Amino acid sequence: MSEAVLATTGLTRSFEQGGETIHVLRGVNLSIAPGEIVALLGPSGSGKSTLLQAVGLLEGGFGGSIRITGVEAAQMSSSERTATRRDMLGFIYQFHHLLPDFNAIENVVLPQLVKGTSRADADARASELLTTLGLGHRLTHRPSQLSGGEQQRVAVARALANRPALILADEPTGNLDEATAEIVFGEFLRLVRQEGSAAVVATHNERLAARMDRVLRLHDGHLS
Repeated sequence: MSEAVLATTGLTRSFEQGGETIHVLRGVNLSIAPGEIVALLGPSGSGKSTLLQAVGLLEGGFGGSIRITGVEAAQMSSSERTATRRDMLGFIYQFHHLLPDFNAIENVVLPQLVKGTSRADADARASELLTTLGLGHRLTHRPSQLSGGEQQRVAVARALANRPALILADEPTGNLDEATAEIVFGEFLRLVRQEGSAAVVATHNERLAARMDRVLRLHDGHLS
């Protein structure tokens, strides 16, 4: 059996607010297999984003264990955590967060250059991903010249650019109209499966969740 891409054991997170302790995550146990695409369902405020921030190594303050491809996050140095985020993880958010002064292909090239990929290879990889997503004719357009769906396609390509083991997507189509969301999400699923990455996708959309390999539900800090 292949080692889990992501595994958490007893993951907890709480905040102090107005003299009261707010428990957001209450001992979450999670395991994601290589290539598995998992939906994370839950209402707003259920802790979906907090869980993704935890396993994405984006902030501290968590209890329990987080292992990325078998490596314990708590034992990583700051530079090792940065390298893991860069090389092993891809992130997609509800809002695309593209760099406005760079065109589509440049937005997908940049994370590859940070990793150390040559410019020629980064250009080829970015062009391939964007063309697969139907943006071959929009490579030199800046975000302001792209529709919402096109911008989110660029964000998908950017997340996959460094061939991550795991994609973490937080309401990736939440800012799109229903018809566009269906199209973009279909393209996202197809490309992630083609690339062989695993993915955890936080959503409140039951219909989109049903298209994934497995559905997990987060409620009152517990995962089921």
